[in-house]
Amino acid sequence: MSNIPDPILQGLQRGWKVLGGTHGALPERITCDVAIIGSGAGAGITAELLTKAGLNVVIVEEGPLKSSADFKQREPEAYASLYQENAGRKTKDKGITILQGRSVGGTTTVNWTSSFRTPPDTLKFWQDKFGLKDYSVEALAPFFEQAQTRLNIEPWAVPPNENNELLRRGAARLGIKAEVIPRNVKGCHNLGSCGMGCPVNAKQSMLVTTIPFALDHGATLLVETRAEKLIIENGRITAVQCIAVRPNASPVNAAAGPTTVVAKHYVLAGGAINSPALLMRSKAPDPHQRLGSRTFLHPVAITTAVMAKTVAAWTGAPQSIYSDHFLHTQPVDGPIGYKLEVAPLHPVFFGANLPGFGEKQAELFRQYPNANVMLALMRDGFHDQAVGGKVELRADGSPLLDYPLTDYVLEGARRSMLAMAQIQFEAGATMVYPGHELAVGTSTWAATKAAIEALPMKPLVTKIGSAHVMGGCGLAAIEKMGVTRPDGVHWQLENLSIHDGSIFPTSIGANPQLSIYGTVNRLAQGLAKRLSGKEVTLA
Repeated sequence: MSNIPDPILQGLQRGWKVLGGTHGALPERITCDVAIIGSGAGAGITAELLTKAGLNVVIVEEGPLKSSADFKQREPEAYASLYQENAGRKTKDKGITILQGRSVGGTTTVNWTSSFRTPPDTLKFWQDKFGLKDYSVEALAPFFEQAQTRLNIEPWAVPPNENNELLRRGAARLGIKAEVIPRNVKGCHNLGSCGMGCPVNAKQSMLVTTIPFALDHGATLLVETRAEKLIIENGRITAVQCIAVRPNASPVNAAAGPTTVVAKHYVLAGGAINSPALLMRSKAPDPHQRLGSRTFLHPVAITTAVMAKTVAAWTGAPQSIYSDHFLHTQPVDGPIGYKLEVAPLHPVFFGANLPGFGEKQAELFRQYPNANVMLALMRDGFHDQAVGGKVELRADGSPLLDYPLTDYVLEGARRSMLAMAQIQFEAGATMVYPGHELAVGTSTWAATKAAIEALPMKPLVTKIGSAHVMGGCGLAAIEKMGVTRPDGVHWQLENLSIHDGSIFPTSIGANPQLSIYGTVNRLAQGLAKRLSGKEVTLA
């Protein structure tokens, strides 16, 4: 694929201002109009709009700058270089593995491209519970439309691979509606390796869209640069102190002085977990004890099926079919709802999600070509027994998410396993393995149903993961209910905006990238107007 144009290398050759790592030493001090911390979904949209308004922007990113030339479709390399904690980030009790990006483009560089607007019932809950009256379907629609146009988000027109088709086929036999997933791609080669970075630059991530736009319009990008602390004086941020880090996140020189970034306004877009953690390290005001609390995942339960015919789940668009049937069969504040999707299966990822160990696991691995892993993304945050987790700091200042799995969530895991197993049998499964360390494979729906109903749903033995983190700096119309105002500005810090998934008051109930794009598009347009007096739009 050496003939594929590389927009990153081309931009560097044009003279982009990039420092850090191999791109040059960090300055002791740099000044700008706006400092943006992070380079993912919220940061990228914000950077494009603010530079379009003529503002001088500095983007601070902890991870490295990679390009399609680096994306070799090799799992060990990708996980080590593109994910938080080498793809090993876990909750405090190790009960949940969390996949988050850590490079320029953030999680948008490594996600599976599924793009959904914020569901109407989620927005209605926010309006009713958090006073977010302007967060309606109608108010957000034009901002979603602009984001979808800018990032080429459209329903996937290519027939689904067998991995996705079996979800539709099994659901249809049960009278369950399944639909096509919109994807943010252009010229997609249908390779299936989206989670390792797109080697053909088809994925319209921030890495190849908004960040290059901002750099072409004069922004400066500091890579392998960690924002350690915000300097706060009299209700304002006066600077952000940063340190140089290696690609593995260790400090380059512990004795070296910090790089100080001084701006008129600051935008925090490091993602849920990292954004609250930076505010905590900075001892930001938190009079109502909201910071870092109500941090939500979509806890994901799984079932693994061995199908009668080859699935080859490692090839083709990773996710192209979904079902929201189980999101809409009970009220949002009732039993936990869940969205059904499938996972692309590359060897390391597949092995990490298999139940058991030793010969039992090896036997299942021999069925790899015929395997399907179905996912249930549980919609947390809408019930009194679903308060999510809380971000804490380790002794070294690094973040840690404490996320107890309650009986309410674990019962949702059981219900979703039952639904997924039945769909898999209807689609042609010869054996189904619930995502549980005590589970064994069973060859009929009746036997699997009985086995799942008998499993003890407890943390650590119930296999739960997540790639979606939201909350911790939640929006609210009333100061005592949140960290962030409805316009994205921190309630107690007048020159700090928060533009990432941490502002969501609950989980979304859908893959969150488009929710971040649309919401931040509106917030960033408002910020650009306040700072520059100019009207700018994304499209």
